[in-house]
Amino acid sequence: MMAVALQTVPAQARSGPFAPEAASGAELTVPTAASGAGLTVPTSATAPASSHTVVTWGASADRMGDGVAGRSYRLIVHTSVAGGELRIRLSNAFGDRPVTFDSVYAGVQKEGAALVPRSNRRLTFGGGRSVTVPAGATAYSDPLTGTLPAATNLVVSIHSPDAAGPATGHGLAMQTSYATQGDHTSEESGTAWTDTIGSWYYLDAVTVRAGTDTGAVVALGDSITDGWATTTDQNRRWPDYLARRLQRAGTAVKGVANEGISGNKVLADGAGQNALNRLQRDVLSQPGVRTVFLFEGVNDIKAHSGVTAEDLIAGYREIIARAHAAGKCVVGATVGPYEGWSEWDPAGEAVRQEVNQFIKDSGEFDAVTDFDHILRSPYDQERMLPFFDSGDHLHPNDKGMQAMADAVDLAGLDCGR
Repeated sequence: MMAVALQTVPAQARSGPFAPEAASGAELTVPTAASGAGLTVPTSATAPASSHTVVTWGASADRMGDGVAGRSYRLIVHTSVAGGELRIRLSNAFGDRPVTFDSVYAGVQKEGAALVPRSNRRLTFGGGRSVTVPAGATAYSDPLTGTLPAATNLVVSIHSPDAAGPATGHGLAMQTSYATQGDHTSEESGTAWTDTIGSWYYLDAVTVRAGTDTGAVVALGDSITDGWATTTDQNRRWPDYLARRLQRAGTAVKGVANEGISGNKVLADGAGQNALNRLQRDVLSQPGVRTVFLFEGVNDIKAHSGVTAEDLIAGYREIIARAHAAGKCVVGATVGPYEGWSEWDPAGEAVRQEVNQFIKDSGEFDAVTDFDHILRSPYDQERMLPFFDSGDHLHPNDKGMQAMADAVDLAGLDCGR
């Protein structure tokens, strides 16, 4: 996969993303609908003098069926770290032909598909309003002036006149977004956005500029990380709870990108490319990343495909080696209990126990979080504690997700590599 290199628009040619233009040096504040907090949008410098780019939201890319020409998507995403000069990354990673986006906007959600008044701002690409992304490629927008607070419901609206063939996106968003036919991207009203969708199309990352001491963690995982069985539209995946902890903590790691795919495996393709194959695109290519948080393996184990503990450990070791070579810390998380799930059997349980022993005791990870210990019942350690069980005996509920995030040692997210 290649990335499209695009020219940056000079700062003086750009307007703020979340407020109307004002006289030079002026500052405008737009209240958000949910929290009452303000979006501070200066018209001059919007990032610290000593700053770098950090991912504030991410979602792993996968094939999404065929694209539809003339379709518009209004995508709701929840940011983590605050910063200036917002950019988005559009992905055609799984396309078999170029796709053109001729109108792209970013704003702030008021409610549903409606935006906070005067928050919607056009995004440009190399100074132009349109970008054509080749098959297998990604493209970053030009930076927008303005400061985006942490924990903002950002709305990215995109229109493609020629989408066709395999589309790229993220299937399980656990977030309501919207779609419509025709170009309604500039409209702040939600009236035209009559179709509700539960996936994100073409958008796979949002970045901001923050102080050079600010970093991010990427959660590489499967359906548990993806948020299966959590409450829709409430941001209750364990990485969401972790992001909220990081915002309150005195730690340099503030950004969180959730790169979980439901059904994903470490070793075999199926529900998305396997973790080894997607590591570069979904994780290592994200800017400002300090740490890879690896929580994956249960789907390899329960698939009854002959995967051994040695096989899975070899996959972990490859991820560790590649992340370390890129200068990233790696936190390993133990595989949680799942007896009661239809695919559980004693042989798979034996593999899980051996794999967890490696994660905890090998010393090959820079830090370890014992999710197995947090989630399991003290009375039957092969089963999830009922209080945390969504009901399927594999996926934690909202309370389980919060407990997982609370178990993460925040200091361990920055190993100083």
